[in-house]
Parts: sequence; C-alpha cells; structure tokens
Amino acid sequence: MKPALDAPFRVQAILFDMDGTLIDTKGPVERAWRGWAAHHGLDPDAILAVAHGRRTLETVRRFAPAGLDIEEEVRLLEQRYTNDTDGVFAVRGALDLLQALPRRRWAVVTSAPHAMAELRLRQAGLPLPDLLIGGDEVSHGKPDPEGYRKAALALGFDPRDTLVFEDAPPGLDAGHAAGAAVIALTTTLRPDELPGNLCLPDLTAVRVRVDGDGLEVVATTE
Repeated sequence: MKPALDAPFRVQAILFDMDGTLIDTKGPVERAWRGWAAHHGLDPDAILAVAHGRRTLETVRRFAPAGLDIEEEVRLLEQRYTNDTDGVFAVRGALDLLQALPRRRWAVVTSAPHAMAELRLRQAGLPLPDLLIGGDEVSHGKPDPEGYRKAALALGFDPRDTLVFEDAPPGLDAGHAAGAAVIALTTTLRPDELPGNLCLPDLTAVRVRVDGDGLEVVATTE
C-alpha cells in the first residue's frame, strides 16, 4: 500500500538519485540518445523507453548493433551528454532540501559515472555530497539495489532506515529492493507510469526536520 501524503517518514538518512530527481537533465539525455540512435539506424523511442534511470552501459549493450566497441560507444555518448548543458537546472526544491539536511544524513546514488555526476551537480548549482556513488562504482546498476545498500552502509545506517527519492522505474525498484522507503518524483514520467509509489511533482513538496537522532520527512502536495 502506498503511504498517505502528509504521513511522516522517520528515517536516518535520505538517498537521492540525480538525473530527474535533483537535476533536470531530460534535454541532454534525450538528445544524446536520439543522436546515437540516428547514427546507428535505431529506434530512439524504444531506447528512451528503457534508458531513463539505467547506466549507459546497460542500454548500449541492449541496443548496440553487433560489432560495435561497447566501451567506446559509452564513452562517446557520455561525452556528448556531459558537454550538452542546455536545459540543465536543479529540480524545484532541491537546493532548499539539501541545504536543510545534515551533511552525513544524505547521499547521491546515480547511474552516471562519478566524475560526470560531480560536474552536473556543479552545473546545476547544487552542493556536492560527502558521499556520492556513481554507476562506475558498483558492479550492478539499477534496478539492482547495490548502490543504495552501499550508500546506506557507508553513512553508517541500515538501508531499511533510509528514504530514497527517484524518478524512474529502475531506481524505484532498486530502492524497494534495498528495503528503503521510497518516494517517486513525476519529473520524468507520469504517475500512472510509476504504479505502487507515492508520487510528488518535485521536491518543494518535501519538508524535513531533524528529530532526535534521525530525520522526520513529511511529503505533501499542499
């Protein structure tokens, strides 16, 4: 059952996805994939239907024609994406929320490589976390829960005592599989495309209070 709006979550830490959750990068992501699809004669809509929230590596492996150098294709795609800053900005409410959190009570867990994630956070004017786990720092990308489990434990908490914010099914599945509480943002997909999750339009709907030795998080659309 989905949690009700306004029902507080009492957790030890908050774990954020990056693209679509803290930063709106939909434009660069879609332009990169559409360009790659056009170059190789592929269906861009089929690629974009599964690419959001996953590591570039998994998507390239799935769609690349036989004989391509997978690592080189990934490098070129990520280079194109990183160099495209048009339309890159912080999701509404992201800066205020991050500034309200104690430093060791939040982390970023992203499918993007670590260096790219740091660059994107700077481009969007958001603070760098003390802990950032990139897609190049896990053996298995989302929807595998490895990244979220790794982040929770590195902060010193049980994954079941954390709250995950995500915008795409692979990341939402990863959060649930890690045992965390999960909130979906409809910054990338519609609520009906994120079934079974509490959905919020952006991070302005979230309020956090340091509560004893933990965090009280209230999600509301009011």
